[in-house]
This record gives sequence, C-alpha cells and structure tokens, in this order.
Amino acid sequence: QVQLVESGGGLVQVGGSLRLSCAASGSIFSIDNMGWYRQTPGKQRELVARIYSGGSANYGEAVWERFTVSRDNTKNTVFLQMNMLKPEDTAVYYCNAAIRPTSSSATFRYWGQGTQVTVST
Repeated sequence: QVQLVESGGGLVQVGGSLRLSCAASGSIFSIDNMGWYRQTPGKQRELVARIYSGGSANYGEAVWERFTVSRDNTKNTVFLQMNMLKPEDTAVYYCNAAIRPTSSSATFRYWGQGTQVTVST
C-alpha cells in the first residue's frame, strides 16, 4: 500500500508565498516522477509542476518562474515553493507520483488527498 500525504496548504494574500510538501510512504521500490496538479470546480485537473528522479523538472505555463518544485529522494518527499501568488492560483493542489511498489511490479500513478490553497485579494 502506497500513501501520499500532503501538507502546507492554507490561506495567503496576493503576492505571498506558500510551501507545499508531499511525503510518499508504504511499499516503495522506486519513484520516477513526483509532482503537483491543481483543480478548481468545473475545470480539469492541470499540471503545476513535475520533477523526475534525475532532477529535471517541467512546469505549467501559468506558474512558470513563480513556482519551484524540488524533491528529497532520501525521504520520498516532493515540495512546491509557490511565490508571487495570484487569486487564480486558488485551487485544490494534488500530489502525484509514479511509483514502482516492488522490484517485480509495474509503475503505478498515485494521488494524494489534496490540499486547499486560497489566495485572497
């Protein structure tokens, strides 16, 4: 059983910063990419940022140069540093990871429960 547990969401004013964390636990042989998606009511879930085991990363266009994704491979944890927050960043943020539970298994994609980020004017 693999679990992703997120933390760090909350309420922040426009222009402020927040840092999200997501820790993977359970049966984990290896983790390929880890990252963050976000969703608002009535819209599709969209990629915010993703980081690969080697350290390369890609970002959604809306957060480019404001958000930074990083990971601690020793702790199976991914972080999202969000700066210069805007009202349109308000959403539920979901952690996502491509994990291989055992050496003989395939890679599966897992999701966290989501954490609310609200940016107020």
